[in-house]
Amino acid sequence: MSDDEPDLELLALLQKSLGLNGVSAVGPAETRVLESAEYVYNNSIDVALDMRGTKAAASTIWQLMHEKEYSFKQWTEHELHPKSKDKSTVDFIFVLDLLNFCFWSDSDAEQRFAIEYKGRRWTGYWSLVAALQRALDEETPIASPAYWGSQCQDCMKQTLSHVFRSATAEEIPLLDERISCVREAGQVLLDQFEGTFTTCIERAKGSAAALVNIIVENFPCFRDEARFEGKTIRFYKRAQILVADLWACFEGQSYGNFHDIDKITMFADYRIPQMLNSLGCLQYSPSLDHHIRQRKPIDSGHSWEIQLRGCSIWCVELIRREIVHHHPKAHVNAILIDFFLYDTIKAQEADGIIAIPHHRTRSIWY
Repeated sequence: MSDDEPDLELLALLQKSLGLNGVSAVGPAETRVLESAEYVYNNSIDVALDMRGTKAAASTIWQLMHEKEYSFKQWTEHELHPKSKDKSTVDFIFVLDLLNFCFWSDSDAEQRFAIEYKGRRWTGYWSLVAALQRALDEETPIASPAYWGSQCQDCMKQTLSHVFRSATAEEIPLLDERISCVREAGQVLLDQFEGTFTTCIERAKGSAAALVNIIVENFPCFRDEARFEGKTIRFYKRAQILVADLWACFEGQSYGNFHDIDKITMFADYRIPQMLNSLGCLQYSPSLDHHIRQRKPIDSGHSWEIQLRGCSIWCVELIRREIVHHHPKAHVNAILIDFFLYDTIKAQEADGIIAIPHHRTRSIWY
């Protein structure tokens, strides 16, 4: 930690002792994710932004989003996403984004990890949602911290192995890490938040940024940070998408009502950089470009990975600003742009028109 940065663990203890729990006593809560992204962009040497390409992409993205009347309603319209809007849905979304990481495979489409559910085979993120919905259909209380708290280590592994049983020979990646996340988060909810994530939401007092801070301060498996050029870089991908999914599921009401939802940034993963590169927004150094096209792994925390993620967040922010500059009344934020880009890249993948592979990093962070 450098001299210009606070001790976050000490700060968290002070906040907890004062009953703040992520809500700033001196001003509105901030996640500092966008600040981190700008720092990465300013210090990157292997990833760059093409400003002309970014402006052109903003125009195209806005036009398509406008034509499709794209909004958070697309989230609830998917057949796998929950339709009820109550406390059980909140806990379902918590578990969903607790385990929302690392679904990519080097196997071909027919052999990769997949979930059979309601007559269809689901892969990627949707395999997770399908597995959780299937578990609920089978009366496994997958979203209950009390249930996980009663499970021994071997029982938990047996249960999760069954929940994520694959339709192919390939198992879900990082199963042991997922078990650790469930055990840790379940215990934190039981010990500190009355056994439900709704308590976290209530303590955030309607602030999306405060809720992100509560999550990363209390749940280490959500604390998505890295070191880059002497600074602590905050990505908080899963913590932010958890807040965004609540906002989308509850359509900005009830448990999804956040007065500062626009402080949530794009969710730094491996799909959005891929799409931004295909759109001509992101440019890679020859060595990084070759590495990605060869489908070689990049270690979590490697400078390349940090640059890819940080520059993607900043790029989407510039796209958002460009849209708002030309369309001041546009109701668009980084969440919707991220959702739209993700849906688009998945559609292109299904049509076999991907220009470049995504980078490959095994990580619980995304």
